[in-house]
Amino acid sequence: MIRNLMIGALAVAVVGTGVWGYQQKNDKEHLAQAAENMYQRAYHDLSFHIDQIEDELGKTMAMNSQRQLSPALADVWRVTSLAEKSLAELPVQGLNMEDTEKYLYKIADFSYRTSVRDLNQEPLTDDEYKTLEQLYEQSASIRQSMRETQAMMMNTDMHWLAEREREDGDSAQHSFADHFERMNKSVQGFSEVEWGATDSAIRNLNGELKDALEGREEVTKEEAKQSALELLQLGKKATVRVDDASDALDYPAYSLVIDDPENKANYNMDMSVEGGEPIWFMQSRKIDKQTIGLNEAVQKAEAFLERANKENMVLVESTQYNNRAVLEFAYEDNGVRIYPDSITLEVALDDGDIVSYVGRGHIIHHQDSRNLPTPAITKADAQGMINPRIEIMEDHLAVIETDLNEDVLVYEFYGTKNNDTYRIFINAQTGDEEKVERMKDTEPDYSNE
Repeated sequence: MIRNLMIGALAVAVVGTGVWGYQQKNDKEHLAQAAENMYQRAYHDLSFHIDQIEDELGKTMAMNSQRQLSPALADVWRVTSLAEKSLAELPVQGLNMEDTEKYLYKIADFSYRTSVRDLNQEPLTDDEYKTLEQLYEQSASIRQSMRETQAMMMNTDMHWLAEREREDGDSAQHSFADHFERMNKSVQGFSEVEWGATDSAIRNLNGELKDALEGREEVTKEEAKQSALELLQLGKKATVRVDDASDALDYPAYSLVIDDPENKANYNMDMSVEGGEPIWFMQSRKIDKQTIGLNEAVQKAEAFLERANKENMVLVESTQYNNRAVLEFAYEDNGVRIYPDSITLEVALDDGDIVSYVGRGHIIHHQDSRNLPTPAITKADAQGMINPRIEIMEDHLAVIETDLNEDVLVYEFYGTKNNDTYRIFINAQTGDEEKVERMKDTEPDYSNE
């Protein structure tokens, strides 16, 4: 009898230990996945902000108004601060990133100190213009390094916390290290810049998302899973794991990890609890040789937006790199483009998969219709305000957001100067130059380098 009781107690202990071990393993996996999602998000943001730095610096080359040059330089400072913040969130502390960090700091410092002075009383000197030109050229080198790393990540299905070994014996982490240290070395090779004579007030996009989503009907984890499967149109064997997103977000959200073995792909996605809106997602897989063109990629993106119930979205910018099409869509209200209400997609040019999606702007700014004012000046008057060195190719009416987060009606002009294309926005009420953007060019394929 005693023997049987001891055997029973031992069996219960073994089962209990097994349950405890399983729970520990499950908790560890959840924590690891939360960290992986956080790193993926930070890297996605860093890549985006590095692109923005080059674009913001490029704008200053086409400015014809000292009034606009100060906020343009302030934007360089703001975006550089965002890039520094995203870099700090990545697990690269053991790498030699000193030169890159110092370079970003100097860009932020130079642009801030220049933007806060009265440029009407003390315009940029010839040396300062030369500095801006150097920074503009050098920023492309950092962007290229980021593109190479992004291509490696997506083509080899790597993860920040991966511990599997590559065929050459190096760990996946070493690949990340190689690419980031190469970027650091590219910064070391920059010619010396004459810089001339802090945390910034970063716009709280998470807080704006929280306000925009608040009050919408909540979705369960199962509903989030089904919504993701329907949106991405995955194979029948696809599996979805849904966890609560990081507490660092201001709004309740789910983090989804989706494995699609039939298509040899997986996804990371954030979806809001309120409304079940996809905030962003990224697909990781090797993208093969291009088989479709940009026009077909646009059709694939438009079909995806229709499937996601995103109506009246028009293509406003497109470019191509690494066998991917990068497409920006804006909401159109009675022929007027609403730029704050935007969605960015990346389409794989081997099979038309949507490999990246960012919908924050659409969620925050969407309104079915707006009470838009009537322009107070003509299109011809607005065009007369533009730098005469810019050759105008196309125009539209649009709404953009000012630095004070206010919507303003503008005439939008597409123009060229030398080898660059610009998008210039002229206030339709006052004729002021509100904003200048340099359009992205098609980039070379870094994935095979």
